[in-house]
Amino acid sequence: MRIRGKWLTAGGLAVALAAVIPAMATASGWPAAPGWPAAARRSVAPVDLASLSTQQLAGQRVIYSYPGLTPPASLISLIEHGEAAGVIFFGQNISSETQIAGVIKQLDQANASSQNPVQAPLLLMTDQEGGEVRRLPGRPYLSEKQIGASSLPQAENLATDAGQGAAGNLRGVGMNVNLAPVLDVYRQAGGFDDQYGRSYSMDPNVVSDLGSRMIKAQQAGGVAATAKHFPGLGAASASQNTDVGPVTLNLSLNTLRTDDEVPFAAAIQAGVKLIMVSWAIYPALGARPAGLSPNVVQGELRGRLHFTGVTITDALEAGALNPFGSTQHRAFRAALAGMDLILCAAQDVSQGQAASAELAADYTNGTLDGPTFLAAVNRVIALRQSLG
Repeated sequence: MRIRGKWLTAGGLAVALAAVIPAMATASGWPAAPGWPAAARRSVAPVDLASLSTQQLAGQRVIYSYPGLTPPASLISLIEHGEAAGVIFFGQNISSETQIAGVIKQLDQANASSQNPVQAPLLLMTDQEGGEVRRLPGRPYLSEKQIGASSLPQAENLATDAGQGAAGNLRGVGMNVNLAPVLDVYRQAGGFDDQYGRSYSMDPNVVSDLGSRMIKAQQAGGVAATAKHFPGLGAASASQNTDVGPVTLNLSLNTLRTDDEVPFAAAIQAGVKLIMVSWAIYPALGARPAGLSPNVVQGELRGRLHFTGVTITDALEAGALNPFGSTQHRAFRAALAGMDLILCAAQDVSQGQAASAELAADYTNGTLDGPTFLAAVNRVIALRQSLG
């Protein structure tokens, strides 16, 4: 969630693969979201995963971050060698639209290197939710709370406008993934989501309607949307922040399925490209944080709701994962649970390198199942190709 001390408003400025059956990733096999531009659905050259090194395979599952305004040489090198899926940008990385557009041009040039066997756009992402939570100046100006407070016909138009605005803003500087919308159904005024205006409504049907409209509009503008934080953080109080420490939400399975998960089911129907899984613990679904829980990722999200897109963790350095030790162990547990992308958001390239090295080692020694690992890589590459 990356709230405390990091949210800025606008202007804040591997190994042999002989035993692996050849796996191919192609955007033509990606389910097209409603309204997704035809250019993003075109058939592109497939990537033969057997041609990728173990480190390149692992790199397809890691999103990197860096400090300051200039990406370090180490990150550029990783991208040139096909060892990174993408980059997340924070307010500290952005001084102006011109500056960040120049950075993204540099990253794109590195990605076009002849040493990179994955010729597909990087996943270049940020949190442009609206209201207080914006990394770029400009649209969407309204928060989800402000949109949801409007009368329903107007709110629907505002949600569509927010999606269009976010897409235009991100595309304007070269980004192609927005970590929005938040689909949490908040429970109390001033609660974790509500205090930042990050939830549309206390009514799951309203959240479903408005969130789906933002998703469709955003993806029609060529920016992949991310529904978050599955299975929902709406019940969290103001003090329950997974960035800071462990959070347990004692909700019944029936409540989770009839309230909190409802907007995510609607988002899946709307064709959302990514879903971010929360770090809260839901005892009704198991004893682990959701993003480390096969019950949540493979059971609820893949099995019950039939999501076939890309899953992404919340920030790997979150305090909620303190009981789970190192970056390496957290990355392993997330991958084992079924998470496709590991979000290394500490603004330190070495964090992503540690996660990637661990995934490569676990794939090599069989600690992570080979076909399952390659299926995750395929989903990520297909997403990248769909954004070309």
